[in-house]
Amino acid sequence: MSLWHLDAPARGHGAGFPSDWVLRWSQAWREREGGGTGITALDLACGAGRHLRLLAGDGVAVTGVDRDAAALAGLAGVSGRVELIEADLEQGPWPLADRVFDVVIVTNYLWRPLLPRIVAAVAPGGWLIYETFTHGQQSIGRPARPEFLLRPGELLTAAAGLRVVAYEDGFLDTGAIAPGDGSVNGRHVQRVAAVREKPPAPGAAPGVYPRFPLR
Repeated sequence: MSLWHLDAPARGHGAGFPSDWVLRWSQAWREREGGGTGITALDLACGAGRHLRLLAGDGVAVTGVDRDAAALAGLAGVSGRVELIEADLEQGPWPLADRVFDVVIVTNYLWRPLLPRIVAAVAPGGWLIYETFTHGQQSIGRPARPEFLLRPGELLTAAAGLRVVAYEDGFLDTGAIAPGDGSVNGRHVQRVAAVREKPPAPGAAPGVYPRFPLR
């Protein structure tokens, strides 16, 4: 199998570190009108809250959703602008009704029936930043079950109603390994950054579009 190598910091994706993909597209909340304090964000399947903490530290109003009550309890008091929702996303109803957010972040999580809901939760002018395991991961480790691995191009299909700013699908090398070690220090991932474009403002010149600086 051929591997397409994606660039990543050597420190990798430890539980305490934000994803390099999320950091790459931090313009989604840091470079918008009003700055972080005027932005709402959803961290879906937030776990221990590495991205929730990042966003809250920038003054963003963040909603974190996870089924792990203990993980959510560890996030209590992070910020007065944090909302925590305990919900089983796979067995229960969608917990957010028709709410939309300026930034929607999903990492290391896939439940296909929710993909349309996730995309619908992106507000006009908002961003979807999504990264999770893809086909090929089963050859080197977990997750290995097909229901937890994206098919080639699947995130592009899911984000078809958005403007895709960046997309990657390949092997993410997370650092060197000791000589003679048969393990693979990396993972197969698919990731997308996409925007739901707003209709042109009244009186705007035709053909004028917002700029999304590429990182």
